[in-house]
Amino acid sequence: MKATITKQCMGDRNCNKLCPEVFEYDEDQLLSIVKYDEIPKHLEGIVRQAAAECGADAITINE
Repeated sequence: MKATITKQCMGDRNCNKLCPEVFEYDEDQLLSIVKYDEIPKHLEGIVRQAAAECGADAITINE
């Protein structure tokens, strides 16, 4: 599974709080970024939850 952050990111950092193992905040770009090219299996559920809870719908998931 792959996850990406689109330019719709509002920088509210909810994904960073929910799953800091996968998401981090880029202070220069003022948006979150994904730390992995491929999401580790044991983190897929929480990444899906972060995508579902993203207010800007800025997290896309490709299976």
